[in-house]
Formats: sequence, structure tokens, C-alpha cells
Amino acid sequence: MMTRITVNGVAIPRKAIAAEVQNFPAGDAAASWVAATRALVVRELLHQEATRLEIAAEPETDAEGRTETAEDAQVRALIAREVRTPSADEAALRRYYEANRRRFVTSPLHEADHILIAADRNDGEAYAAARQKAAALAEGLAVAPYRFAALAHAHSACPSREVGGSLGQIGSGDTTPEFEAALTALQPGEISPPVDTRYGVHLIRLVRRVEGRQLPFEAVRERIARYLVRHVQCHAMAQYVALLVARADIRGVAKAGAASPLVQ
Repeated sequence: MMTRITVNGVAIPRKAIAAEVQNFPAGDAAASWVAATRALVVRELLHQEATRLEIAAEPETDAEGRTETAEDAQVRALIAREVRTPSADEAALRRYYEANRRRFVTSPLHEADHILIAADRNDGEAYAAARQKAAALAEGLAVAPYRFAALAHAHSACPSREVGGSLGQIGSGDTTPEFEAALTALQPGEISPPVDTRYGVHLIRLVRRVEGRQLPFEAVRERIARYLVRHVQCHAMAQYVALLVARADIRGVAKAGAASPLVQ
């Protein structure tokens, strides 16, 4: 028998929890149920507090034409009034930048060539043949690496064969994860062993690496400001909900004030 969940005497129906579960996908169905339950408990707490404070608000419509419910509008107005989120000043923004300089560096660029022996990964026999051909080419390149462009023109299934296998400059996310991992492991002039991807088997040559550059503070100031505002908002919201949880009569789900899983 399921435990009845109430918030200050108001029941949270199982049907409502079941509908909310879709917003909390997880590998464990029980974890999704618990997360959905906690979300509805917090929502009910906020709605009750907004009602107690006699807060009124007109529902708003977003850019996509979706209009919030009267209850959501009331909760939004409650949070705007009760949860204070001061903006970070210039000194705080610069402190964060200096403490996290490594986060504000452009991704490196790789100038690379490749040879693609195309094969369908779902065709075991064809993929094995592609691996065998790529291994044979790799053996030849180990002896005569200068033949890379000629072999790309003769054997590669990629349009880049017409320019000796050249892919030009590649940034992070431009290729498959396997290709990118192999590429970043190379030193300029090195040729990779055969690399399996969904397109087939590759041999990759790194021509040149252009390291990422440090972005100046002015270029990332607004990004830092938005991040710090969100961080402060989340912290302030968690504290506010913790206060509501601490003084509420919540049954059927654990609570422990500020340490409650309801406010994590």
C-alpha cells in the first residue's frame, strides 16, 4: 500500500505524481518517482505560502505562445517578492574570472588529414575487411609516411581524397568522439593506428595543432554575470524552500529542514 503524502494536510495525489514523473527521466523508476514527489511537495508549499501572503499575479505568455497557469503565476510572483538575488558587482565578476581563467580558453584547432575505409558497422564481415585494409595501409605508412596523400587519393572514401585527405582545421565537436580522441592524442606529423567510427575505419595524420587562446575578461563578462546570478538564485531559492520545509507539516516523505532532500 502506497504511503499517503500530505503537505500541511493537503494530499498530493498519486495520479499527479505519475504525471510529473515524465519530467524526471532516470534509469531507476523509483528514483524518478521520488524526484517527482519532492517537486510536487515543494510546488505545493510555494503555492500555500503565496496564498497565505495573498499574492496575486496575472499569468504571462512566453515567446512561444504558452501561457502559465494562475498557480504558476502566483508562485512566480512569490519568488520575485520573497527571494532576494543581488547582482554580482564588477569586483566579484573579475575575481571569478581570475580564479577560473582555464574555463575561458578557446578550444584548440587541429589541421588534419585522413584516409577513410568506409564500412557499415552493422556488417561485421565488411567492417572486418575495412580494418584489415586500414591495417595494411598503416604498415605501409610506417615505412613511407610521405605517401599519405597519394594513398588517401587512391583509397579514401571521403571527398577529401581529392586534396590528399586534407580536412582543413577541425574544432572540438566537428568529428565523431572516437576520431576526436585519436586526433588529440597525436603529435604533429604523427599518424594514428586504425580508428573505428560509425563511418568506417580511419587513418589520421595531425598536420598542426593551434592551441586555444585565453579570452579576455571583457569577452566573457556577461557570461560570468549570468552564471553568478543563476548560482545565487539557486542558493537563495534552496534556503527559502528549506525554511518553508522546516516549518511545514509534511507527511509521507522525509524532511529535515535545510538538509532535507526536498530542497537539494
